[in-house]
This record gives sequence, C-alpha cells and structure tokens, in this order.
Amino acid sequence: MNYEETIAYIHSAYWKGTKDGLSRTRELLGLLGNPQDELRFIHVAGTNGKGSTCAMLASILQAAGYRTGLYTSPFVNRFNERIALNGIPISDQDLVDIFERIRPIVDNMENPPSEFELITCAAMLYYKEQRCDVVVLEVGMGGEFDSTNIIHTPLLTIITAMGFDHMKYLGNTMTEIASAKAGIIKPDGTTLIYGENPEADKVFYETCEQRHSRLVVTDHSRMVDHAHTLRGHDLSFGPYTHVYLPLIGSHQVKNAAVVLTAVEELNRRGFLIPDGAVYAGMAAVKWPARMELLSENPVFLLDGGHNPHGFHAAAATLRELFPDRKIRVMMGVMADKDHRDMIRELLPLAEGFVTVQPDSPRSMTAEDLAEEIRSLGGSAVPAGSVENGVKMMIKEAKPNDVLLAIGSLYMAGTVRTAMGKGE
Repeated sequence: MNYEETIAYIHSAYWKGTKDGLSRTRELLGLLGNPQDELRFIHVAGTNGKGSTCAMLASILQAAGYRTGLYTSPFVNRFNERIALNGIPISDQDLVDIFERIRPIVDNMENPPSEFELITCAAMLYYKEQRCDVVVLEVGMGGEFDSTNIIHTPLLTIITAMGFDHMKYLGNTMTEIASAKAGIIKPDGTTLIYGENPEADKVFYETCEQRHSRLVVTDHSRMVDHAHTLRGHDLSFGPYTHVYLPLIGSHQVKNAAVVLTAVEELNRRGFLIPDGAVYAGMAAVKWPARMELLSENPVFLLDGGHNPHGFHAAAATLRELFPDRKIRVMMGVMADKDHRDMIRELLPLAEGFVTVQPDSPRSMTAEDLAEEIRSLGGSAVPAGSVENGVKMMIKEAKPNDVLLAIGSLYMAGTVRTAMGKGE
C-alpha cells in the first residue's frame, strides 16, 4: 500500500462483528504480541481539556529527556498527527509499514476492529517499536469501553474537566457520564482529577476507594494567573513561578494546574522532571485549533469547542480578552450535539453568525444551523462550506474586528488552511 491507500484502508474499517466491548482490541493486540504490555502510560479521560492536558504533559516529558509518545484524536490537518513521537507525527512511510503488517492479521479476524480500535492497536505497535519511555494516551470517548482502556495500571490516570457530551453513548446524567470515565481507573494506581464537579467527583472518589487507587484532586487555588494576553499566560503554581503558557483562555489555566499537579505526582513516582523542563516544556507546547490565534489584524481565533462546556469556556475567554466588544462568529456543528445550548453561550457576545457545514456525514447543514440561531434571537447567514465561510468572514471584516471560528474540530483543518496555517 502507498500512503493514500493506507489512509483509505484505515477509514474503511468498521465493526462488522457481533462482540462489543474491548474484545476486538484485545484480540488484535494479542495477535501483534501485546505491545502495550511493554509500554508505560499516562492515561487521560474527561469531557473537555483532554487534548490540551496531554499536549502540555508530553511537551514537559520531552523537555525532560523522555522519549514521549502522544496519542490523540481527532487530527486537525493530517491523520499522522494522531500518533506523534517527541512532537513529530508518525512519518508517512512508518504509517504505511505498520499497516502493511497489521492488515493481513485484521483481514483474517472473525470480528474485525473498528477504525478507532485499529488505529489504537497500530499506535501501540509503533510506540513499542520506537522504544518510547512513556506514552501520553488520550481516551477517544468515555473510558470504560474505549479501546485505549486495554492497558494495565498506568503511571498516572488523569480525568480532566467534566461536562455533558456524547450523551447518546455515555448517559444523560453526570453520574452516568462520570461512571463511564471512571472506567479507566485501575487497581492500585494513582488517579488525578480536575475536580470542581461534586456529582462527578463523588463517582471518582467511590471508584478509587473500590479499586484501591490513590486519589489526587487538583487544588486550583494554588494557581496564579499574572497576565493574560493573545500570546498566552504568565502563571505561577506552587514551586513553579512565572511559567509561560502560549495557550489562550482561562480554561487553559485550569488545565495547566492539572498538568503541574501531574508533574509533582510523576516526580513522586520516580520520574526526573527538573524545573527547567517544566518551564521549557510549557513554553514550547503547541496545540492547534484550541483558541488558536490565526490573525491579529483583524483578530481571528479558531477554537475546537464542540459542546456547551467548551462554548462556555470560549465565551469566558472572549469576555476576558475583549470586554465590551462584540464578536463575529463562524459556526459549524455536528447534528448530534446540543447546539441550542452552544448557541446560547455565544448569543450575548455575538454581533452575528456565519454558519457552515463541516466535512462530516454527522454535520448539521449551514441552513438548518442558521435557522436555529435565528429562532433563538440571533442574526445568522449561511455560507455553505467552511471555505466560503472563511472568505465571507475575512471579506467583511474591519481591521479592529474580532472573529471566531468554532463548533467542531472537523472544520478546524480547513479553517487553518484557508488562513495559511495548514501543514
């Protein structure tokens, strides 16, 4: 297979069997020699902030000299971003080589894996063969039945900020959603949680007690945000003073508190993460499409927020950075999201909306989204494609305008490319 054929093969994978749960992932990994058993992991679940937390931790570990894998989803510009090593996405050739070896095995399975399960198994094999010291492993969805949950007790389990998302699969109450996330808590490990959600935290406390996992709750009162600009934050947390974080938003300050607590816990576990690696790693972190500044004149921000909790965080950031300013919003969403609550978060700040349809079969049409915004009292113009939406936003923008593209990571790559920020 060449690269294009490999990507087509990955995307063609779908669950055709009868067994659910983790059985397919376990079977394939067993056929590959169980590469996951030779790796050490930091396992990260949660509703929001998973990716940013993973990116910060991986950057710090890399700065400390560890050979660090970073497994995340979805990608923004290229598929390879999902399987990274020391900040570099897997090469086209390595991706092809891995899947050329996996494909004959998968083709002979009675219950072949889904796309995400297939990618997870490929990542495990890659990281083992690359001799990673540690893999920062982001859960795809939920936790208990996510294919990343086939690992043994990790170095550290992290559960980030909790909110309502994927309710069709995870449940309609916070207790049900937290129970799904708590599925990654392993016996005799250490679990670090974001906290500040009593209903969810109760589930995590009880699960840790049952599984004899040491529970650590992030103390956000230890964090001081000295300065917040379009370039990022100047932070202090415990022994770490004036740490530069080039990610925008008060929610990233909260995520940073989780990350720096994780560093303290890893040092307790025998890792050697000197202070210099913390400062260097945080300053070097890159996480595109998370309140990313694409242009300064006019200001054009791109955010992958895709649920009410994410939209609330985006609105809070905009209020902090641009008090008393109205924002022009380009929005595209998946049809299965709680888009009415998402719209309500931005309505008070929005001068008007341009609606687009992200490139996904799950996406809502630009026309339907515009109609929904109007029904809630907003002004909206459908632009059709994401490319047309960006053109419309830029064409009508004045130099001092503030523009925001938000609603789905599935449109982020197209927005970045249209703004000259692609690969």
